[in-house]
Amino acid sequence: MTSGSFVGNLRRSVSPLELFFDLVFVFAVGQLAHHLHDELSWRGAAETAVMLIAVLSTWALTSFDATFLDVERPLTHRLVLAVMGLGLFMNAQIPHAFGDRPWAFVVPLAAILLLADVTAAIAAPTPVLRRHYRRVTAWALLSVPLWIIGAAMDHTPRLGCWAAAALVDMAGVWLAHPLPGNVLSSRDLTFDAEHMVERIRLFIILQLGETVLTIGTVISDAPVDVATVAAGLGVFVAVVCLCASYFKGGEDILTLHVTTTDDALLPVRHAVSGQYTTLAGVVALAVGAELAISHPTGHGSAEIALLLFGGPILYVITQAWWYYVSTGRAWGVRVLGCLALAAGGVAAVWLPPLASVLILALTLVTLVTALKRVHQQVLTTMTAGI
Repeated sequence: MTSGSFVGNLRRSVSPLELFFDLVFVFAVGQLAHHLHDELSWRGAAETAVMLIAVLSTWALTSFDATFLDVERPLTHRLVLAVMGLGLFMNAQIPHAFGDRPWAFVVPLAAILLLADVTAAIAAPTPVLRRHYRRVTAWALLSVPLWIIGAAMDHTPRLGCWAAAALVDMAGVWLAHPLPGNVLSSRDLTFDAEHMVERIRLFIILQLGETVLTIGTVISDAPVDVATVAAGLGVFVAVVCLCASYFKGGEDILTLHVTTTDDALLPVRHAVSGQYTTLAGVVALAVGAELAISHPTGHGSAEIALLLFGGPILYVITQAWWYYVSTGRAWGVRVLGCLALAAGGVAAVWLPPLASVLILALTLVTLVTALKRVHQQVLTTMTAGI
């Protein structure tokens, strides 16, 4: 056992509390999509991105806490429940954070960052983890004042201040919160990587599930005619394909890689870091689908093209990046798929939204068909090398 281990090599299943926790943060998917739809502009996109980073950063930090500190410990159990309650209020204020309720968004956000980090810095079971969480706390002490100062500003300058805070939080997650001469070495820790792989797996399912709910709400509000039904079915097929791009063999590659690598924490960190663009892709697709289903026979536009095709591109290119940096396999076909999606996005500027949806669905079906074969080949190669 290494000095960073808290339970040796014990493999824990995802607890009901962790899944319940994820539901609170997946609620933010619909809230972010709602904000972007109502503020459909470059500024609205920037505001949505800032709040998305805040949501994802708090999810990532607390998820790692639950794994490192053992969610079955009473203290960790109480910490997760506290973050859930604060997160529910924070996520509920997403549509109003850049309006008249910035404090209702920032106060729970700051409380989550400080509560989770300070608790872990004190209660982590090993010196290695306590040093790590002291570094995490130092990063929070840099971002939290920026969040607070931004809340005190008017609407226009608030975006810049909050964007700086969000970049600090995201960079901390990406880089594992280093300080000069004081960084986390993944090899110093025995980490339950399989547990976090399962957390990521369930979180992706919940994200896509929330997207289906958003799309279903749009369909229920739209008139029942052939064009609306066809657009709704096309978007549904696209969401199913995004799900299959990971779960048709892709998750097996991730699981096999983290169980055979010498540094199990590193690929999991990469996978968690990739959730920022994955979630952004899901939110963009949800808004693009809402626009397309609401007016399936209308005129194409740059907005629909960027959202309807840009969302899946973000989702798929994130997968390509992870496979490239972690296994060096199964990434090329994803890049080709993104190029095909980009070509479809160009055409969508001039095509009716229904035609764009059908092109999107056809492109993703083709990609998933190719990925199924590629995943089988990669798994065969990886298994043979063990």
